[in-house]
Amino acid sequence: MYYSRHGSTRKLAELIGQGIDGVAGCEARLRTVPAVSTVTEATAPDIPTEGAPYVELRDLEECAALALGSPTRFGNMAAPMKYFWDGTSSQWLSGTLAGKPACVFTSTGSLHGGQETTLLSMMLPLLHHGMLLLGIPYTQAELMTTSSGGTPYGASHWSGVSGTQAISADTRALAIALGQRLAHTAIKLRNA
Repeated sequence: MYYSRHGSTRKLAELIGQGIDGVAGCEARLRTVPAVSTVTEATAPDIPTEGAPYVELRDLEECAALALGSPTRFGNMAAPMKYFWDGTSSQWLSGTLAGKPACVFTSTGSLHGGQETTLLSMMLPLLHHGMLLLGIPYTQAELMTTSSGGTPYGASHWSGVSGTQAISADTRALAIALGQRLAHTAIKLRNA
């Protein structure tokens, strides 16, 4: 599940999905959240014009694991993602996500634009929902060589202010590895 304004976070979501799809018995389901309007009379279409469909609360019930991504907004998750999580009280009360594995990912316009704080901000609602958080272990060699993103907290990408920085080979490898790790963990928990 992700929000992406200019496409960089969506590309990371697709790479994580690629990692999930590469694990036998797992299939990624990409979902996004709608933008938030400052005009209260505005309505958004029920189906996005491009990209993944909008997430529905039943997607949370049906998922075996969750990868959550957002661009950085002042070192925090974007408002549309926060708005979505603010509406999940009934899932919190029923424990819909409790015990399911989760990971986080982000994209920033500047190299030191708050990648790690954004990842940490997305972990908070997941912890409140009782999810089991996964990061990227340092056994992933790319964590030591990346110069454009990637942290032990989750996959990240430095997209540049205009969003034109390509995803590096290291970032690509880390995102795919995170998806694989999430899928393998979901399988282990299901079979336990």
